[in-house]
Amino acid sequence: MTRTPGPHPTPGAVRPATPDDAGEITRLRSAYVLPEPLDEEWLGLCRDQLAGRLASEGDARAYVVDASAGGLAACALSLVHPVLSGPRYPEGLAARIHVVATEPGYRRRGYARATVSALLDRLEREGATLFELHASEEAAPLYASLGFASSPALMRMTRLAPRAGKGTA
Repeated sequence: MTRTPGPHPTPGAVRPATPDDAGEITRLRSAYVLPEPLDEEWLGLCRDQLAGRLASEGDARAYVVDASAGGLAACALSLVHPVLSGPRYPEGLAARIHVVATEPGYRRRGYARATVSALLDRLEREGATLFELHASEEAAPLYASLGFASSPALMRMTRLAPRAGKGTA
């Protein structure tokens, strides 16, 4: 489901994402970030959730680059969340950069750097001081050049509750 840009976006220009971009951001995430693409049901669910979160009162912030043929060439998406305040987090805001993706035909043009930089600038203006992301080996030099550093302390776990009727006794 490709969104056709309106009459004003300039291909290659970085702009803030709107709820109308949710479908394309979700598509880019599915195609280029996740280990396996989402099926249509999950794409629709994620698109609808993200559209609400990109609304002015939502917790998502994103910057995008429109593709010349319609849809998006690149995006960077962050989810903002509260943390307990402290000397390094005086406003009590953190941001997890959730998606950075560029269509293969638009790579090596600086779009990832431009969207992430615009996103970081906005998040900083809003008071976020802690920024987290998971970097692929290929993207790690870009993030390091923007000031990110690896953390050996970061650990991760997923715990899914069993769904009713699925393997329960």
